[in-house]
Amino acid sequence: MSDDGRVTYGLRAIGVVHSPYGEPADIPREWNCRKGAFDAVAGELEIFPEHAEGLDGLEPGSSLVVLFVFHKAGYSHLKVTPPGETEPRGVFASRSPHRPNPIGLTVVRLAAREGNVLKVTGLDMVEGTPIIDIKPA
Repeated sequence: MSDDGRVTYGLRAIGVVHSPYGEPADIPREWNCRKGAFDAVAGELEIFPEHAEGLDGLEPGSSLVVLFVFHKAGYSHLKVTPPGETEPRGVFASRSPHRPNPIGLTVVRLAAREGNVLKVTGLDMVEGTPIIDIKPA
């Protein structure tokens, strides 16, 4: 711990996302998300083999919370203007990927498990996104 009380944590990816979206610009904007834009978007969560045992007990049809790294977000901003809005707000009052700690959270539905690969729907992450944790919703 540093003198000012700040702690640094080391996180490692447990897997990677395989997505139809190659770049952040390919993902529909937030205002479309509310209309179910991602419900049918299918992809895969490939969990590294050394973590595959941790997938035991996940059932098809269940919802999963996926914590991930916004690895293509670039630098952070403390004020952002969300899509469809004109006034800036604090980044912590938004879903912007441009955060001091570029950690994202999304909920997907598990369609199937094939070994260390989770087939999911509701995907809103780009190809190659590092996964740092999965939890039941």
